[in-house]
Amino acid sequence: MAHDTAHDTARATRGGGRGTDERSVGSLFAEVTSDVQTLVRQEAELAKTEVKEEMGRAGKAAGMMGGAGFAGWMVVLFLSFAGLFALGNVMDLGWAGLIVAGVWAVIGATLYLLGRGSLRRFSPKPTKTMESLKEDAAWVRHPTA
Repeated sequence: MAHDTAHDTARATRGGGRGTDERSVGSLFAEVTSDVQTLVRQEAELAKTEVKEEMGRAGKAAGMMGGAGFAGWMVVLFLSFAGLFALGNVMDLGWAGLIVAGVWAVIGATLYLLGRGSLRRFSPKPTKTMESLKEDAAWVRHPTA
């Protein structure tokens, strides 16, 4: 009888072992799937947060630049009138106006070129998120590396 009990126990262990292994693989697969879904959600949330932060900073900077631009425009306007009338004391007022306008044309072209170069360097891409996604993809391809 002891022999039969040991034999039954061994047979049950072998049969039950396979079922346990299959459930274990299934539960591991479900866990990995859940982890990947969580990771994707977290990466999407990180991207949204990063883009919002960058756009918020850009919006505030644009508002400040607009205010500074208006104040600067007023200063430039009155300095231009002062320069126009100062040159008008030495030459005809028409020629003085052309000289002042020419100076402002050169300044405007220079500022345009500088601004265009600055905008070309601006990148709204969420670089931190993209780097994190690359790391995640590398880990998924080689989880033990």
